Amino acid sequence: MKNYSIIAAMAIAAGALAACADTDIDVYQVEKPQSVADYEYLDNYAELKSYIDRGAHPNFLFGSGVLASDYNKKGLVYLLTNNNFDIITAGNAMKYASVVADDGTMNFNTVTEFVDNAVNAGLQVYGHTFCWHEQQNPKWLNKLIKDRELEVDPDASNEVEDARQTYAGMSKFPFHVMGYEPQIIDGILTVPEYPGAWYQFFVMDGLQFVEGREYIVTARIRGSKAGSVNVQLGNWGKIQEAKLEFTEEWSEVSVKMAPIEVANGFSVFQPGTYDGKLEIEWVKVSHNEAQALEVETEVNHKTYTDGPFPFYAMGCEPPVIDGCIHFVPTGAWSQFFILPGGENTLGEGNYVLYLDITSSKDAASGIQLTMQNGWGEGSQQLNANVPLSQGQNTVRIKFNEVAGGSYDVILKPQTSDATLDVRSVTICKLESLNSIPLTPEEKAEILEAEMARWIQGMMAATQGRVKAWDVVNEAISGGPWGQRYDLQHAVNDPDAAKKFYWQDYLGDNFVRIPVKYARQYFEENGGNPADLKLFINDYNLESDWDDNQKLKSLIQWIEQWESDGVTKIDGIGTQMHISYYMNPATQKSKAEHIEKMFRLMAETGKLVRITELDMGLVDENGQDIPTENVTLEQHKLMSDYYKEIIRKYFEIIPVEQQFGITMWCQTDSPEGSGWRPNQPTGIWDLNFNRKPAYAGIAEGLAGKE
Repeated sequence: MKNYSIIAAMAIAAGALAACADTDIDVYQVEKPQSVADYEYLDNYAELKSYIDRGAHPNFLFGSGVLASDYNKKGLVYLLTNNNFDIITAGNAMKYASVVADDGTMNFNTVTEFVDNAVNAGLQVYGHTFCWHEQQNPKWLNKLIKDRELEVDPDASNEVEDARQTYAGMSKFPFHVMGYEPQIIDGILTVPEYPGAWYQFFVMDGLQFVEGREYIVTARIRGSKAGSVNVQLGNWGKIQEAKLEFTEEWSEVSVKMAPIEVANGFSVFQPGTYDGKLEIEWVKVSHNEAQALEVETEVNHKTYTDGPFPFYAMGCEPPVIDGCIHFVPTGAWSQFFILPGGENTLGEGNYVLYLDITSSKDAASGIQLTMQNGWGEGSQQLNANVPLSQGQNTVRIKFNEVAGGSYDVILKPQTSDATLDVRSVTICKLESLNSIPLTPEEKAEILEAEMARWIQGMMAATQGRVKAWDVVNEAISGGPWGQRYDLQHAVNDPDAAKKFYWQDYLGDNFVRIPVKYARQYFEENGGNPADLKLFINDYNLESDWDDNQKLKSLIQWIEQWESDGVTKIDGIGTQMHISYYMNPATQKSKAEHIEKMFRLMAETGKLVRITELDMGLVDENGQDIPTENVTLEQHKLMSDYYKEIIRKYFEIIPVEQQFGITMWCQTDSPEGSGWRPNQPTGIWDLNFNRKPAYAGIAEGLAGKE
């Protein structure tokens, strides 16, 4: 499969080169390799969409899934897609998690570019998807419905200290220098004299915040004359600012900051043009809480057994001596595990970590502790400073808004010259009695408003140009057997912490709500209401093991959703991530139930769309056959199966219900892919050479037997 047409543009280029050949050069006959000859017949096929009889199937749209980033490059994928398809579906770009950030802000730039490029090329775009439990942003959504903190009465509240920074025991400024570096003199952060220009400096770093909480910054400070500093709290994503005034006498002065909008950060003091001497003994961050209890529940306690370093070594392997991990500084930057994630699974919430540690000297800064959940995309890293005094210390560190997962705990002496002995780590779940859960009604109201905001944003970005949508995706579970299947719910999903099940809060209205807002905002943003088509999309609707029970259940659910007399579902989308089975009995059953699926869908009177059609290959023993092992004969069996599926769609689905078929994978899935890795799912191979599947699809679209 090495030497046949890719797309027409390349064939034209090859022809142009041939036209420039020297006619005096002798022509040599070279026998074609059989591997080339076997696939040469594919050169005779035209673009796929050209095979559709538009008179017989006037509303049918032939589609493709495509990554928006690939299409927007306007390269080979763009040309191939435009030449062969009528309508395209973005793989991920139009899903909630691709648009909505952790702070709730929405970015539709990729969506707008994708729709612009498709429409300008004469293609339609299919929207995928408004409501789903996968690829959401659970951090933002769970924040919307978290427990409500009780209002604090300043006259009947407790001040809770979150962090304190002292400079005792330091000889050098411990933070990043932003143009001006204060001195540390006798444990006091000191600006001996005005540096002659506007200046600023860090006073704290590695802070953890509860977003939405009001914090107080307090400093023990004095100047050579009265003045003020501008206090910044937060991080470079969002900073809160306020003025802190001081006098010539040592005093503790405070300023309340506006509610923090980030989860971690620092504090910076900006004396600006204050032209006197400035001294700071310590700085702390705190907040007020109503007088109530916080309950700590121990969830993990780790001690050590004498011997070599017990965990994976990250360049540093301190031994365990007398029951303590014994770290002796070497002068190099150092870090080491004190609790591996495999032994430390935490749920979502706030935690307190107690570190029983002995230090050979005061080390008020420079030592850090990290809790790390995962090491790739989607990981969470929480950092905190570990202030130590000479001798034994029990350091209490609070970590707010832990997302949940398996957390490595890593101590980072960095370049500190203190000898450390870590005796134990204890982690406690922190439950505050200063908050009350929202009622189910309050949560439903908040989430309906968020669904409306999300759909309004998407409809504004697409301006009525995207006329068909998966309004809800994968709503139906796989049981209970023998009756109508339930909706999917988080309680049945061991990986639910990474997802968000709207139906757990909105009930079966979770379908009615996006349908309502899709119709409202489509029209408000220039769309013709008669053009909008909303689909319920799901997988395994062709299942033979339950005789299409999932589809039968979905049809019953649609009847229930529409029973209010307002909600209207225009169509049913079927994800057909199927395989060709080399076991004849299995293959026969699979094909029969695809036909049954089409008949059941046709009987609903609704539009019918194959939303995601791709195909793998399974041997007689039920094992997937990797792409490199597929024979020409097997490729042709898959090709014939594609042709039969398309033929049956045209035969069974009435013309007025034929919305279309979308091929989900343009090319085979590469090894290591997150979707059907190393399987022959494509119409083209990974080099964009046509496969026998191309012929089967073309002949199916043409209605050939």
